[in-house]
Amino acid sequence: MRKIILVAFLLTKVTLSSFAQNTKAPAFPLITHDPYFSIWSTTDKLNESPTKHWSGTDHSLMGVLKVDGEMFRFMGAKGLSYNNILPAGDDVNYVAKYTETEPSGDWTNLNYDDTQWKSGNAPFGNRTGISKTLWLTKDIWMRRVFNLENLNLKEPILKLQHDDLVKVYLNGDLIYDAGCCAGKYLYLPFSNEMKSKLKKGQNVLAIHVINTGGDALLDVGIVEKSIPISDTKIQLAQQKSVKLNATQTHYEFTCGKVNLSLTFTSPLLINNLDVLARPVSYVSAKVKSNDSKSHNVQLYFGASTDIATNHESQLISAKKYTENNLSILKAGTVEQPILQKKGDDIRIDWGYMYVATPTATNVTQSISSNENTNPFQTTDADISEGKRLTLNTIVDMGKVNSTSKEQVIMLAYDDVYSIQYFGKNLLPWWKENGSTIEQQLSLAAQNYTSIIKQCEFINQTIYKDAFKAGGVKYAKLCELAYRQCIAAHKLVKSPSGEILFLSKENFSNGSINTVDVTYPSAPLFLIYNPDLMKGMLNGVFYYSESGKWAKPFPAHDLGTYPLANGQTYGEDMPVEECGNMMILVAAICKAEGSNEYAKKHWKTMNIWADFLVKEGFDPANQLCTDDFAGHLARNINLSAKAIVALETYTQLAKQMGETAIYEKYDAITKDFVTKWMEMAKDGNHYALTFDKKGTWSQKYNLVWDKVMNLNYFPKSVFDTEVKYYLTKQNKFGLPLDSRATYTKSDWVIWTSVLASNPKDFETFINPIYAYATQTSSRVPISDWHETKTGKMVGFQARSVVGGYFMKVLAEKFKKK
Repeated sequence: MRKIILVAFLLTKVTLSSFAQNTKAPAFPLITHDPYFSIWSTTDKLNESPTKHWSGTDHSLMGVLKVDGEMFRFMGAKGLSYNNILPAGDDVNYVAKYTETEPSGDWTNLNYDDTQWKSGNAPFGNRTGISKTLWLTKDIWMRRVFNLENLNLKEPILKLQHDDLVKVYLNGDLIYDAGCCAGKYLYLPFSNEMKSKLKKGQNVLAIHVINTGGDALLDVGIVEKSIPISDTKIQLAQQKSVKLNATQTHYEFTCGKVNLSLTFTSPLLINNLDVLARPVSYVSAKVKSNDSKSHNVQLYFGASTDIATNHESQLISAKKYTENNLSILKAGTVEQPILQKKGDDIRIDWGYMYVATPTATNVTQSISSNENTNPFQTTDADISEGKRLTLNTIVDMGKVNSTSKEQVIMLAYDDVYSIQYFGKNLLPWWKENGSTIEQQLSLAAQNYTSIIKQCEFINQTIYKDAFKAGGVKYAKLCELAYRQCIAAHKLVKSPSGEILFLSKENFSNGSINTVDVTYPSAPLFLIYNPDLMKGMLNGVFYYSESGKWAKPFPAHDLGTYPLANGQTYGEDMPVEECGNMMILVAAICKAEGSNEYAKKHWKTMNIWADFLVKEGFDPANQLCTDDFAGHLARNINLSAKAIVALETYTQLAKQMGETAIYEKYDAITKDFVTKWMEMAKDGNHYALTFDKKGTWSQKYNLVWDKVMNLNYFPKSVFDTEVKYYLTKQNKFGLPLDSRATYTKSDWVIWTSVLASNPKDFETFINPIYAYATQTSSRVPISDWHETKTGKMVGFQARSVVGGYFMKVLAEKFKKK
């Protein structure tokens, strides 16, 4: 017996394939579609913590099974919440006094005369859609006077957001000083000394913030923890196992006398763009008794409307309605600020989330506050507006015995408009032909069986290809990377109809379509769908070829997600991005067995090739993709990228019959290779820079010479480097270079492909697998970690893990 529910999650039957699957991960993907619609479990057990957006903010899903009156929570947990003592600007746009000119006198004192200061609504700053009072200068001084009648505060907490440097005073005394920014709210408990400075009656919080560059922001309040009302009648389900593959995450639970199989499927079918772009995930719940007896079973599924907000204090409008034989729950912010926010640690607060089900007598849906402690208790009156609401679905599964029953639920998101592209708001891919979200839900339900079969085929393909290329541990790394990589992008069409597959640079700076993020992400898409790879380059080509970007090398990015209106990164990466684009164009042509894409952009590539000849071999002091390591002059690995890019350009010219270009650049490139080997040599390895001996670095850029069978660099270069690298390994991988012990896992895997035998390859892969399965950093896998501790340094949920597929790409290109 199977019933289908649409929550943009479908609970349904999934037959797991026999191949090995991951049982360990830094975080487990549940709902993964794009940078905004992305929900994860960050603990080994699904019911140990609230489910979260990749950025760490709670996007709560709750699941409870009732068996013969006993309740078992199998998914989610109550997250932290706070009660306001003094609301911050995300709750109330309070008015405060401020000045951007350094004040004289004791401006932190309650009795200070601030009548000549300006008044403004909080938050203060320059972030579109967030700041209510514009602050564009370097410094701001702000005073917030407030009244406190009750000093009997148990555990007050300072709620503070600041960008960048901050000093906070309470009634004239310094209580907080930070030399860095806080892009999201900090919750700083009051010490006893801080509490003693609060007075009955009037108080003042006086704050000075210095903006050192980029975003500027200031907001402050005081809160205390909300103590949740617990229901001791709800027990924890016993989780027996968790497994993940390319498109699915599967859990097994025991709920008293009934077993529950729960499977999340985000059908990111890389070979079917219409399904990949459809923002609907399936959740399958399958129950059967474990004692051969019959039991009454009810299923509860709850989705927090926080999924449709940037912060929990935003006012939500929700409703229940029917359409196309579907019973639907819909929720979104009242404000609906479409494409008004940009940045890194930002969640979508426009568009609408949906929970839906075909009309059925055994299904009850409702909208409630999240304070409800009994999930199976419903009321006749639904809440239509409020904060932190919950969309509830209850399914009476009737008598359950040893014959299993299933329920399918779907969770969906309609973002209305997805991307702003050089001033034009773009619809999501699935809306291009006028489709509605209700029609997409109907298609998802009707085609469920066939979609699951397609997912199983992708699961098997991803695992088998990776296993054949690199073994079990390597295959598991590729499985872990698949959904994270794809879901860090958004699929749209340009105004001219070109495919655009635009990445968000998650937790590194929030840029959109960053070229040196596209570069490491490329192998997955070159293997399975080069059209998506083109979609990652088309916007950059348009930027240059339209004249909007006039420099003789590509831009670093197209803006800050989701606004692709032109580069916003503060500095160019000339050699880096030039090399990246040229290599990837050639890789697309090799993957497709056609040079058409290069011919389309040949004029632009000629300009870039000339630039690399002039500037690429011995790079000036500049950033490369590893910009976190700082500027570096005479970077040998960056030089290798420029040379390999010229190799690819030379071979394309030869294949296209451009004989004069081929002969000219072939000679230049061969000369560069000879000089590189001479100048970079440092005894038994090659150095970090041309001028600093006694150093070393991973030469991961050389991998394209090998993978694309270009053969300009002799095999001895790869063998020399690999032999040296094997002496530098730490517990959790090979450091990036001699400057620090951290590494980038994508680059380590590229470096591993330089190895000439499986043993050496596995020696590089095994520590990365250990990191992925043992790290204490419980986030969607970070590509930047410490090789001695296995802890993340920064970055998370980024698309660059698509680079894990480089070994698979190498095997594919061997056949071409």
